[in-house]
Amino acid sequence: MLNPIDPDTVIRDGGASGLYPQEIHTGVAWWIAACFVVTTKTDRLVMAHDGNPTSIDFFRRLCLGAINAQHYACTVVTLGDAADKMLLDVMHAAGDVPGVSISSVPAALGTMVTITLYDRHGKPLTETTGLADIRAMIAQDRVPIPVNSSSKGRVQPHGQEAER
Repeated sequence: MLNPIDPDTVIRDGGASGLYPQEIHTGVAWWIAACFVVTTKTDRLVMAHDGNPTSIDFFRRLCLGAINAQHYACTVVTLGDAADKMLLDVMHAAGDVPGVSISSVPAALGTMVTITLYDRHGKPLTETTGLADIRAMIAQDRVPIPVNSSSKGRVQPHGQEAER
């Protein structure tokens, strides 16, 4: 792992959170998204952020990780700056697919970043619904490798999704 983190500290409470840049970095977003797609075995995912510049940087990396997760060819439906209520509504309307929300707030020593992972039922991921698996994959440096170009997913803004 090029830039290690403390997975037990960062990956908890329904996702990943930590002080940027001390505890968490944008590479973590790539790892989290790729592992989340593989853990949930999904080919569709909905993502949103809170509009803060740091959140947008992490959001971009989340999208890249999700579309490059092994052979899943995951389509990431992006909402951009959207509240969790809208994220949950779109997840449900898309067929009860998993979702990701990213937020950040200024803190005394940097920026506190929170990546919340939602299961297909709109509940934050728990230890038994995938969080422990994601933490183990990252701790053991078993982050899913990028796919070949024919299995790569795509990012689509909400409202431009193709019919399944």
